[in-house]
Amino acid sequence: MKKIVLIFIVNCSLNLFCQERFNLDYLASKYTLTSFEGFKKLLSIPNDANDKIGIEKNIKWTEEEFGKRGFRVSKIMTMGAPLLLAKRDFTAKGKTVLIYLQMDGQPVDPSKWNQENPYVPVLKKMNSTGKWEALDWNKIYEYNDDWRIFARSASDAKGPVSMFLAAIDAIDENGITPNFNIKVILDFEEEMGSPNLPDAVKKNGKLLNSDVLIILDGPRHRLNKPTLTFGARGIATIQLTTYGPIVPQHSGHFGNYVPNPALRLSKILASMKDEDGKVTIKGYYDGIKISPEVKKILNSTPHNEKELLDLFQIAEFDKVKDTYQEAIQYPSLNIRGMRSGWINEEVRTIIPSWARAEIDVRLVKESNPKTLLSLIKKHIESLGYLVLDREPNKNERLKNKKIATFTSKISYQSFRTSLKSKYSVWLRDAIKKGFGEDPILIRMSGGSIPISPFVNTLNIPAITVPTVNRDNNQHSPNENIRLGNYRDGIKTILSILSQKL
Repeated sequence: MKKIVLIFIVNCSLNLFCQERFNLDYLASKYTLTSFEGFKKLLSIPNDANDKIGIEKNIKWTEEEFGKRGFRVSKIMTMGAPLLLAKRDFTAKGKTVLIYLQMDGQPVDPSKWNQENPYVPVLKKMNSTGKWEALDWNKIYEYNDDWRIFARSASDAKGPVSMFLAAIDAIDENGITPNFNIKVILDFEEEMGSPNLPDAVKKNGKLLNSDVLIILDGPRHRLNKPTLTFGARGIATIQLTTYGPIVPQHSGHFGNYVPNPALRLSKILASMKDEDGKVTIKGYYDGIKISPEVKKILNSTPHNEKELLDLFQIAEFDKVKDTYQEAIQYPSLNIRGMRSGWINEEVRTIIPSWARAEIDVRLVKESNPKTLLSLIKKHIESLGYLVLDREPNKNERLKNKKIATFTSKISYQSFRTSLKSKYSVWLRDAIKKGFGEDPILIRMSGGSIPISPFVNTLNIPAITVPTVNRDNNQHSPNENIRLGNYRDGIKTILSILSQKL
């Protein structure tokens, strides 16, 4: 191994770019090893967004760790958990980079995990039978890139927090000084949809004022290569309920006679899309145009449809558009859950009294969220329904053949930054310096992150720098982070911190 390193140094000796990359490789590997114990302690603090005591412990840990590294940490109070703002100045005249990090996690059901406690990190490797087997934690210091740490929030998103702190340690101890100042905003309610973030940003615009926002969140492209994402869809949600008899009725006595709300709900939902998965509601896709230039960008993002079909074990994809990247440039209409009556071991021969669907609408920059929700509501009304924002009373039930309750919420809008902006070019150059190759560029991700308040209120561009492995089981049992991604994440952040802005 030493011989390989020596050859690399000789080959790079006359190439400054190559020397910088080697130095970043060395620092990333060194500070990966020195950060493991801190990462383990961080993952051991329960961080369910609904657990106030656990969140308070995470807040205390964050204040202490950022404070140790020269950041001035303050709380931005909200109606829920506070946001933390950590600031550090490196130059008197430089620009300011705002970095978004998430600290809370999804709830856990330990019975579904292949370890005793999701908050006790376990090092694992895949054995010859394709199963993950536990290793002694101390073996992590001789780690293999494909080994993984299994714990809640390992990838989403305490991994990026630990990567960032490791990168700060590396620059502090090796004489690397960014030519820009840093503000870090830490969110402890992201998994709840960051309900208090928009108001906090509006009230603290001057405090948060910056030149660009970097979001350290999310997985890399499926090829697991350096990736930059320049936007994300927003999200709105709908709860739709239809009604039958006031209480469930015997299906033998009243089948063929009493209307079934589950059937009616199914018809409403089926009427919203055609066989190709396209929304049939008139005007739903209005305002969205994919220019030849944008299409070229979308087509440049690697995508293996055959591989995904095999992974999902399905025969075909919807045909909203010809390609995956083009499809996610449009608003979606997704049924995320349905319920009516009872099933499985609780099944009963009844006509249900109600049926309910939970719907999410992924938003794009060109679409007005209120307009989309209004179009959906009007479509339901066109099917002959009295649409209310509450449960119907007896008089309304007796007078109207079809009734639905429709309630909705707009969480946050989409955002998108030009791939040609100076900050986009800066990050592309930083990644290329660190990894010796251009990053994969994604115009807009299909998922949603609560960033639009920063973009719209502070009027700054935002770019996502994803680092973790895509197969990380985030939000699910057995969440994990691949050790090679953890190291590359530290190198990614080092590349950015050492790139002149």
